[in-house]
Amino acid sequence: MAKATKLKLTDSEQVSQHIEKLEPGLGKIIQALRGIILSTDKEIGERIKWNNPSFYYTGEMKPFDPKEYKREIIVFNLYKGRIMLVFPSGAKINDRSGMLKGEYKDGRRITIFKDIEDVRSKEKQLQTVIKEWLRLVDK
Repeated sequence: MAKATKLKLTDSEQVSQHIEKLEPGLGKIIQALRGIILSTDKEIGERIKWNNPSFYYTGEMKPFDPKEYKREIIVFNLYKGRIMLVFPSGAKINDRSGMLKGEYKDGRRITIFKDIEDVRSKEKQLQTVIKEWLRLVDK
């Protein structure tokens, strides 16, 4: 008798599955943010990292120490229903909009969204910050 093999979900399927398990109101907001992030550039990929949706640069890069997280653009932090986007290397971005907050020694910056209206009102700012991050990639 053939042993049933469990198909491994793709990274995008894993993100979708993760979002489906969230409280519906929160899931709707995360899905909207996901769409904004992925539509910003074709070289943005997604996966589950640190138990949350994350977005990374899929293109060619010069070699680097993996602990520098140079490929990571955004990692969601959904602890207790809060919608925080962490930019692990956000300090390198010249963010004139004031979207990125915090002065963390490790170089990360964060932004928090309250609700779907907040997401819609900051969509262009978010895409501008992501495009600036992509412009700075060490290719």
